[in-house]
Amino acid sequence: MTVAGNGAHGPASTSGVSLRTRAAPALAILIGSSVWGLAWFPYRVLAQWGVAAIPAQICTAGVALLLLTLVYRRSLDTLRWSWLLVGVAFAGGTTNVAFVWGTTHGHVMRVLLLFYLTPVWTALFAHWLLGERVGLRGGGLIALALGGAGLMLWSPELGWPVPNNAGEWAGAVAGAAFALNNVLLRRVSQALPDVRAEMRSWTLYLGCVVGGLLVMPFDGGVQSGHAAISALASDAGAASVALALGCTIALTNVIVQFGLARVPANQAALIMLFEIVVAAISSWWLASEGLGAREIAGGLCIVAAGVLSGILPDPGRCKSATAGDAMV
Repeated sequence: MTVAGNGAHGPASTSGVSLRTRAAPALAILIGSSVWGLAWFPYRVLAQWGVAAIPAQICTAGVALLLLTLVYRRSLDTLRWSWLLVGVAFAGGTTNVAFVWGTTHGHVMRVLLLFYLTPVWTALFAHWLLGERVGLRGGGLIALALGGAGLMLWSPELGWPVPNNAGEWAGAVAGAAFALNNVLLRRVSQALPDVRAEMRSWTLYLGCVVGGLLVMPFDGGVQSGHAAISALASDAGAASVALALGCTIALTNVIVQFGLARVPANQAALIMLFEIVVAAISSWWLASEGLGAREIAGGLCIVAAGVLSGILPDPGRCKSATAGDAMV
């Protein structure tokens, strides 16, 4: 028996290759979003084993930085001193430190939804730093996202619709830093075109390590660091999880970079929202966390703002194609 279309030269074969070529980059971003939506869980496991959030973040970012240094060592000479790269390191480090700490100590979905207020911060930072107009479109998305956040956060008992605890504040800070990182990365691509794309990620992970060390005195300090070192040294399971998580983060970054280089910015931004779906399912299954009707409605407004920012692109506005650089 023969199979129709089994030859290598027919139109169907060409169409299949084209489909695979188009699907692979989108799948790469989808894989990255899935990893980010699950990353909160191993950090919580490490915390239960004595490796607090900040030391764990330093450790995993350090592993990722080491691997990227080895893989991209030939690109290191494209780095140049620039305050823009310092800003990328600062914004990226703040994003990751706040994101890891917030999802470890707070309600995963509330923290993540506050993180995804990114369109609000992107519009504002692009206006301040790039001179871009917010416009009616941007103003509408800002209103929609902020309205959703207010609906999610407001309650008669708590009064003003602002983050209710440190974990939620960390999620909001991470989202703002994420947006700042995207805007700065656009400036870097314009002002420093010779700096290789992988060196942006390398700079970001360096910022994650340095940022974690700077913040650690406020999260247990030396005692927390000693406890983490002791746990990693004495518990092979904890050390294995930390090492595997760091390697996964580095590999995910490489995979996502492949996708981002081949998928339009607006499409990439939409695919990245799959992280919320993965986080919602995983937090419900693994941590028994749920959302009420009002929180779901507010979250849907935030997600809608992110979706609309992707399907209603404005060529003159800040792209989000570099968003994958900012996540660990």
